[in-house]
Amino acid sequence: MTGKASSLPRGVYERELLRLQTELVKVQEWVRAERARLVVVFEGRDAAGKGGTIKRIADHLNPRVARIVALPKPTERERTQWYFQRYVEHLPAAGEIVLFDRSWYNRAGVEHVMGFCTKEEHQLFLRQCPIFERMLVEDGVLLRKYWFSVSDAVQQERFQRRLKDPTRRWKLSPMDLESITRWEAYSRAKDEMMVHTDIAEAPWYVVESDDKRRARLNMIAHLLGSVPYHEVPPPVLELPPRPASTGYQRPPRDLQTYVADHAATL
Repeated sequence: MTGKASSLPRGVYERELLRLQTELVKVQEWVRAERARLVVVFEGRDAAGKGGTIKRIADHLNPRVARIVALPKPTERERTQWYFQRYVEHLPAAGEIVLFDRSWYNRAGVEHVMGFCTKEEHQLFLRQCPIFERMLVEDGVLLRKYWFSVSDAVQQERFQRRLKDPTRRWKLSPMDLESITRWEAYSRAKDEMMVHTDIAEAPWYVVESDDKRRARLNMIAHLLGSVPYHEVPPPVLELPPRPASTGYQRPPRDLQTYVADHAATL
């Protein structure tokens, strides 16, 4: 992208988002009917817009079919396991969708840049990751990988807004602030990661995310276009008639404790 695109009008964004979310529900039903397994990996810099996009994808999906996986730092026991082991248990079974809010690529990014893994562990990851992903694809898993790309200026603006907004302050961690001073180190780590893991069987797709609205629409539209789904006719449902009363009477309200009507004070 050669220049910064103009901000997408909210009305246009909301109409298209709803249309795409409707298609995502069709994907969900296709995954369930075909017993497919879909994995979507979201990676990128801090404040690049991954979480907001994941939220919009999951908004209207059944959490029993589509789940979000955002793992905390590994436990001492997990540190002794094969690196990919803790992620394998979260992979989908037949008829499921898994959205990884950061994934095994932590080793190529934050762990490598911050020194949380050794150089040998990092190099081993770069060798094993393509093999691991080829195994997933060979076994029939639909694997999609998205890198959300944000400029340093826009990232700085978003960090500032998070500092000032008490509802989003929790999104900002000391690790996020550290990433500001290591911008080029993260850039080099990403470039090296791409060289080793942008493979034909599981390519990386880069999402320009300085404009969050555009990024969300672009990413979801691309995902929809990459999945060979079709509309699955829903079961025919009819509301049954309500049966006649058999004399049930509700207990007096004063026997129960009700939530105060806060809305009436507004």
